[in-house]
Amino acid sequence: MNSTPTLLNRILLTILGLKLLAIGLLLMLLATVPAVAAWWHSWSPGVWNGINQMFNATRFPGRTQSWLWIIVALVLLLLIGLMVAWIAQQGKGRSNLLASEYDPGEVPGDVRIGGGVAEQALKHALAGRPDLAGATVTTYDVKGTPALKVRLLPRQGVAPHLLAAEISELLAALETAVGRETPVLIHIGAGARTRFGRAERVR
Repeated sequence: MNSTPTLLNRILLTILGLKLLAIGLLLMLLATVPAVAAWWHSWSPGVWNGINQMFNATRFPGRTQSWLWIIVALVLLLLIGLMVAWIAQQGKGRSNLLASEYDPGEVPGDVRIGGGVAEQALKHALAGRPDLAGATVTTYDVKGTPALKVRLLPRQGVAPHLLAAEISELLAALETAVGRETPVLIHIGAGARTRFGRAERVR
């Protein structure tokens, strides 16, 4: 429901994971396989000498520093900027407003209901249920319209359709209290808490 770049996140995590896996495999092979260690000792000096020659050939006139360091610094600054922009995109779409309406009464003004009202009300209604291992309620802004996301972690043996029907009744009561229909996404998932939590039989 939010604008978090999920696909981009997965691509970046996949690339990072593959790089770390390759580095780990290389280190393991260097430590355990003599042929790989011999190849590394014969290959790495040539690469290091090539890098040193490249930096020596690009020195400023009359100085010992290479202008390649400026390029390295600019690339690092660009990388930092991209990382900051990527971090800023995470979790966008969260909202603190559930409903807003103009009241032209004796004292005209806007009537606003915060998202915390719905979140706390639903969390209180779901707290202590033996058929749930966890529940979270979050308010989002979807194309200018407030919406709710209810994420449930049912315990093993709980019928998802019955749980969804009960939650729908709670949401209907909330909409009646607020006086406005709100788009809702009910997410019923599973996780370690549902598999390894304390076993309880739900009748």
